[in-house]
Amino acid sequence: MRRSCLPPLFCVTVLLFAAHTSVAENWPRWRGPVNDGTSTETGLPAQWSASQNIKWRAEMSGPAPSTPIVWNDRIFLSSTEAKALVFLCLDTNGTTLWKKTLGTGNYEIRGDESNAASPSPSTDGRHVWAKLGTGLLTCFDFEGNVVWQFDLQERYHKFDLYHGMSSSPLLEGDRLYLQLLHSGAQLVLALDKTTGEEIWKHERKSDANMESQHSYATPFLYRFNGQEFLLVHGSDVITAHDLKDGRELWRSGGLNNGLVYNPFFRFVASPVASAGLIVAPSAKNGPVLGINPAGASGDITSNKSQFHWKLAENTPDVPSPLIHDGLVYLCRENGVLLCVDAKTGQQYYMERTHNMRHRASPVYADGKVYLTAADGTTTVVKAGKKFEIIATNSIPERVSASLAIANGVIYLRSFKALYAIAQQ
Repeated sequence: MRRSCLPPLFCVTVLLFAAHTSVAENWPRWRGPVNDGTSTETGLPAQWSASQNIKWRAEMSGPAPSTPIVWNDRIFLSSTEAKALVFLCLDTNGTTLWKKTLGTGNYEIRGDESNAASPSPSTDGRHVWAKLGTGLLTCFDFEGNVVWQFDLQERYHKFDLYHGMSSSPLLEGDRLYLQLLHSGAQLVLALDKTTGEEIWKHERKSDANMESQHSYATPFLYRFNGQEFLLVHGSDVITAHDLKDGRELWRSGGLNNGLVYNPFFRFVASPVASAGLIVAPSAKNGPVLGINPAGASGDITSNKSQFHWKLAENTPDVPSPLIHDGLVYLCRENGVLLCVDAKTGQQYYMERTHNMRHRASPVYADGKVYLTAADGTTTVVKAGKKFEIIATNSIPERVSASLAIANGVIYLRSFKALYAIAQQ
């Protein structure tokens, strides 16, 4: 075998660059390569219609709100088929390569909004992990073979929350991180991705009650400026956890902080972060926190030095925040878009895009912010401090899934079909 004579450091650098390049071209989880809703892709269309920039449309077997993920020439997504729950693999021409039935137990949430296929899958390029609202967690290889599978409700605790367990698992390195926050349990988990075995379990303390115990948010891994920890959002607080054993490092309240405690203050929108900033949304027109994690320890709720800024109201209720180029974008459920300074919280604008319920989280790519409403309308806003709508596009089908972007293509998943949209 021929040996390489390249210096070890050079080899590592090349491998890291190659890995980064590969990940950047794919959309391996709900909010993309770095889990923050941003893409480095360019040359993407701002406009599309039945006669413009739609490469193909693939009919789905049933409605679902989960976002598709993409790795090279494979697309993976969970879905429904009557009362059955299924997992599909398509190629990037829209052809179904395989479909696996993962049992029954589908349920509808408000009929037009969500169901048991809510959680989005994740992939590392070799395997793909799918979680369902029923608690079934499955690891597949790329050919559709089950590597391992178990029921979270059987292993941990029966779910007790109003709208189903829609939190997506977070894949990082060799682990899957999950938050299971509901009236029956308040758990944070780290699982071995290759076996599904538990690495650690943390029982998270909470003073929340009733529906405020329920969280539909997805964990976020903060890894900036020499700090790394897992962010878990729900039950009135955001907490940071040690990756080694799950112990709590710090927490912040100040989210359910009305004059009278609101027992129906469930969190749906997930936190997002950039270097030195964590944006923690709340619910129901509540506050947004711009947290400074440097040196954080214990309960930081009343420590002013741990906050860059706080907004008293106008939180997104379901869409998660977006951070890009020193700006934070907050899309409210009614289509109102706020843009604030990431360092100070100064508001640059608050403007309405499309006056319709928004459930999908905003996505940034190619100098544009894409906002998709439940009626299939995607408003494309120019990124920056000045509000400018570039285009408004309509697919007359129900949409709850966030967009995915990979290899020059925007993937839009409605309750009826999956669309591939690209510049033509």
